[in-house]
Amino acid sequence: MSYEQTNSEPPKKDNRNLIYGVLVAALLGTWGYIIWDKSKSTEKIEQLQSQYINIDSNRNEVQQLYNQSLARLDSLTGTNQQLGDSLQTQKGLAGERSRQIAQLKSEIKSILTKKNATAAELASAKQKIDELNTTITSYLAEIDKLKGENQELTAKNEQITSEKQVVEKTLVETQTAKKQLDSTVDVGSTLHASAITVTPINEKSGGKEKETSTAKRVDKLRIGFNLDENRIATSGDKELYVCLYGPDGQPISIPAYGSGTFNTRDEGQKFFTNKVNVSYQQGKRLPVTFDWKQDQAFKTGDYKVEVYHNGFKIGEGIAKLKKGGLFS
Repeated sequence: MSYEQTNSEPPKKDNRNLIYGVLVAALLGTWGYIIWDKSKSTEKIEQLQSQYINIDSNRNEVQQLYNQSLARLDSLTGTNQQLGDSLQTQKGLAGERSRQIAQLKSEIKSILTKKNATAAELASAKQKIDELNTTITSYLAEIDKLKGENQELTAKNEQITSEKQVVEKTLVETQTAKKQLDSTVDVGSTLHASAITVTPINEKSGGKEKETSTAKRVDKLRIGFNLDENRIATSGDKELYVCLYGPDGQPISIPAYGSGTFNTRDEGQKFFTNKVNVSYQQGKRLPVTFDWKQDQAFKTGDYKVEVYHNGFKIGEGIAKLKKGGLFS
């Protein structure tokens, strides 16, 4: 009885397959999630890489544009430094323009040096580079305008220089002609002496005078001549120098009697015996006479007289004094 009851119990169910199935499903789900998550991460990484590449490309583009602007600015300021300085001085642009350019360069450089610059910041830098280029273009236009003005001024200066040279040449020619004319007038206004006479005079008692040719009887020499007509010489006082030479050929010059020296045009400095001042009237003949007395006896021989005016010798004459006879 007991054996039959034991064999009649129902068999136990086997759940291992179900458990295995659940574990496999869970494993598959986990791997599926891992694969999906990895796919999403890869996609995100690719997106980030793409964004980085784009940003780096934009940075390089902005840097290249900035370098081109700097090169353009350096070329502009280097080539046109003198004109630029002149423009800045004339229009008062030096301080304002320098501040604008310096500020833009500083802002652009600040963005480009940032390692994690965003696309928006790079776009801002690109906009500022456009502003910098606009400023440079405006500067270049002003330089070109100034070049044109400078060329006009250069042309005017060349014209003025040419005209100045013509005027200076004409002035030199005029001055030369004037000097020649003055020299001609100067020489032409020099008076001329004619009919020069040297008369030995013996003074008698009672104031009477008698001409004599005997040396020991001569008390004075009376020198006379005519100043001929001259239509160039102006009317007025004229200064004449009379040079008297003794028989030994030496000039007679006695300072106590008014003698001295004067300058001639051709012979340098000479001694004169007497200076005679006359009042000359233009275009008319003027007779001149004066007496020469000295504190020593007149010697035998020839006494030569020369008359000078305006530094030129204008006439000469000779008086002969003889040795007296036994009863002279």
